[in-house]
Amino acid sequence: MSLLFKNLRIHQVFGANTDVGKTVLTSALVRASAAAGHPVHYLKPVSTGPMSDADDERVLSLVGKHKRRVQSKCLFRFDDPVSPHLAARRANENSVVERAVPTDDAFVNAVASHIRESATQARAPTHMYVETAGGVHSPTLSGTTQLDAYRPLFLPTVLIGDSRLGGISSTIASYEAMLLRGYIIDAVLLFRDEYYRNWEYLAPYFAERGIPVVSVKPPPERNVDLATDAANTESYYKDIVSEHGEGAIFDVIKHLDACHALRLAELDTMPRRTLDSIWWPFVQHGHVKQEADVNVIDSAWGDFFSVYNGQRPAASESSGISLLEPQFDGSASWWTQAIGHAHPALALAAARAAGRYGHVMFPEATHLPALKLAERLINDGPGQGWASRAFYSDDGSTGMEVAIKMALRAFATREAGQLGGARRKDLGILGLKGSYHGDTIGAMDACEEGVYTCEWHDAKGYWFDPPTVAIRNGKTVVSLPPAIAAENEDGQADIETVSLSWTYNIDERLNSPLAEVYRGYIERTLQKLKDGNGPRIAALVLEPLVMGAGGMIFVDPLFQRVLVDVVRGPDSSSRAPSEWSGLPVIFDEVFIGLYRLGLQTSSALLGTTPDISVNAKILTGGLVPLAVTLASDSIYRAFLSDDKVDALLHGHSYTAYPVGCEVARETLDIVDKLAASPAWTAAREKWKVPEPEKVSATAVWSFWDPEFVHVVSKMDRVAEVMAFGTVLSIKVKDDSAGYQSHSARALLESIKTAVSTDTLSPAPGGSPFGIHYRTLGNVAYFMLSLNTPSGVVRDVEGRVWTALEKGLKN
Repeated sequence: MSLLFKNLRIHQVFGANTDVGKTVLTSALVRASAAAGHPVHYLKPVSTGPMSDADDERVLSLVGKHKRRVQSKCLFRFDDPVSPHLAARRANENSVVERAVPTDDAFVNAVASHIRESATQARAPTHMYVETAGGVHSPTLSGTTQLDAYRPLFLPTVLIGDSRLGGISSTIASYEAMLLRGYIIDAVLLFRDEYYRNWEYLAPYFAERGIPVVSVKPPPERNVDLATDAANTESYYKDIVSEHGEGAIFDVIKHLDACHALRLAELDTMPRRTLDSIWWPFVQHGHVKQEADVNVIDSAWGDFFSVYNGQRPAASESSGISLLEPQFDGSASWWTQAIGHAHPALALAAARAAGRYGHVMFPEATHLPALKLAERLINDGPGQGWASRAFYSDDGSTGMEVAIKMALRAFATREAGQLGGARRKDLGILGLKGSYHGDTIGAMDACEEGVYTCEWHDAKGYWFDPPTVAIRNGKTVVSLPPAIAAENEDGQADIETVSLSWTYNIDERLNSPLAEVYRGYIERTLQKLKDGNGPRIAALVLEPLVMGAGGMIFVDPLFQRVLVDVVRGPDSSSRAPSEWSGLPVIFDEVFIGLYRLGLQTSSALLGTTPDISVNAKILTGGLVPLAVTLASDSIYRAFLSDDKVDALLHGHSYTAYPVGCEVARETLDIVDKLAASPAWTAAREKWKVPEPEKVSATAVWSFWDPEFVHVVSKMDRVAEVMAFGTVLSIKVKDDSAGYQSHSARALLESIKTAVSTDTLSPAPGGSPFGIHYRTLGNVAYFMLSLNTPSGVVRDVEGRVWTALEKGLKN
């Protein structure tokens, strides 16, 4: 991940094209830094061509009398003067002994390791220049373009512009490509070609964007006489890098130093400024009083944040310790991340839609991103086989507001003969205790009173206390609440099942004695509600399989299936999926949908489809907010009439935001490929998913190792564990269990801190990393992306296990 040091100022040098003078101008920067009295490190990660033309050697020959202050290094060298990926391939084609070509991870680790080694030598202000090869999109050794390969390091950059014909375009295009990937561009340098005069156009263009452009005269033509050529070259460098320490190149050096100092100062002051101005969600500010408690995120890439640790004594006192360190995003940034932070394909998708549309009005209109996304979700996504319409909104909570409005209207319309105007306002929701559907008032009212509700909360409905599934002491257990256990034949509350996969096999369990217990209990409870003075129940709202914010409650899927069957009535088995019966059924899949649990949707596993469902979070890969409420045709028809007041009068200014819709389409394309990837197959095999079911919509499996889950479930401080898809939930034994408990957080506190070892970590760049995680009272949960490398998962498992083991001894 990103590296930032107090004394080592680093800049990566990119070129707008090949042969634009990148090495010439980088050599000038190196020479000026050395002339200003600074130790200088020059790194050429990849060099192609004969040793006589090697840039790392050439730079040393061009620094003049200050050579002793300069260290030069090349990490990977190939003889063929072609693109690095081709040079690597040809080296193996022409060699008896095959030479291993480093992966992107190995390549970045090598660069980062050299930078860290250089930082340990920086006792005083030191400059470092990392020169790339060719243009910004020239491939690295693996074939990945440089902008993407180097992005995990997130080094501030200098762009060498193109002074030739067409150079204005290539320079701006390079700048925009860098910007799309989040790079910091501190300066643009180019030759001062008096014929094409590109600098005249580029200077004001970049000035508007706060980036200085510096032009210097081009070097003299190469002379066939080596002595003359060397003399001419030295004369050129003495001219542009004056011995008096003045001139354009020295101005650039001062500017780059100032940028470095500003970045350090900004990071150092951000905690205090944040405490003085930000109101966080779900945070008791009375508990966050110290600047060191503020997690300053400088950037993010893949599964990791890059966080500032300058508030810690060890980092602030040592010039050799990076002030930025990787931190594993253990909550997938509140469950939104699907394919890793700053994914370039999603950034490009956002730019594609922003450039074409910006935002456009949606009622009675359409645009391709919204239309194609709706068609995909209905025909090939979670709505397949039952949904006919897609309604767009901003986020999961507003998507649920829409769903509840749809369901209540559909019920009220069908029951119009029995409901007067006043009674329509008293309709209630049937749900489960521990459910959570968002923070907007209507979504809150669909939940019972709890820690998330507010002064305006008016719970309308009834909420069953659900049976749950967990792994305890290596066994899969279904736990029944007292009211249901009392109706069980032996009164047993905890029932060991055959296995986890059997527990989620609804077809196998649907005719079991426990299913009959569930059915009888639900029917009697609903009859009591009907006979009493409770609200008229108008819809069933479920978080299928897992109730996230309520404490990662893994509900027995059999109970949810039976509940759906009961509320739909005895004739529901013969209904068409597009027609609702009994009560409209809403699936809130904001958290679990689109493969968070390894399943595209819960419908196949539960063996039933909803009438309304909501997707968000993973939908846009964690880049922008967007929610979609899918509805069946029978729900849609409830709003059709000749009167506008009967329409669904709900909307948002950014309804069907083109950027969000286009990003969602790109996300789903990537996720579909991941679902068929060898990494997913390997994870399923560990959970012994039978071969024909490896791509099944009902297979229960996880990216977390089953043996790890088994071992943790047997630890003394652990009450129970569950792993499903990307989710790992660990409930800590605590007599004062509940949302306000701090037991899980205290037990795992040590994993937040990066731990140094003798080996490289699996984080990009190999630096030691901490783990950012969230707790829900005595429940700690961890969440992966859909493409988290297995090496990262194993490392996180090791850290969690170690923390739990230490907790047993304390």
